[in-house]
Amino acid sequence: MMRILIVSDTHRNNTNFLHLVEKIGPLDMLVHCGDVEGSELVIDKAVDCPVEMVQGNNDFFSDLPKEKEFMIGKYRVWLTHGHNYYISMNTEMIKQEARDREVDIVMCGHTHKPMVDIGNDLTLVNPGSISYPRQENRRPSYVLMEIDRDGEAHYTVNYL
Repeated sequence: MMRILIVSDTHRNNTNFLHLVEKIGPLDMLVHCGDVEGSELVIDKAVDCPVEMVQGNNDFFSDLPKEKEFMIGKYRVWLTHGHNYYISMNTEMIKQEARDREVDIVMCGHTHKPMVDIGNDLTLVNPGSISYPRQENRRPSYVLMEIDRDGEAHYTVNYL
């Protein structure tokens, strides 16, 4: 079994993130969907596992890649912040790009609103923001992705 923590939009306010990492226990991977605002090292050092991270629209002087593709188990993942695909308007453009890239999962942030959209050929995961949530209840959110012993992915949107 694998445990992957997916977070986004910490915007240099790392208190909730650091508290969560302490509480959540061992992870196999951490994915940050952008807008770290200079906290790359803090985030990287907080966990004892591989970290996948991209820059968001507020990461002006970051050396992080704008996008990346990697594998989680049998799944091909495309990681992007989402702002270049107008994710705040709707998910059509980012989903089309994900299908063109032939990935199984697209992970993004930017909206500060959590969403797990599981389709027939594509899953879109947005963990919302653990620091500055914007959805109705305004609770800081993250997604825990777990790969079961059959290699299948399961997603849980969690709130602090």
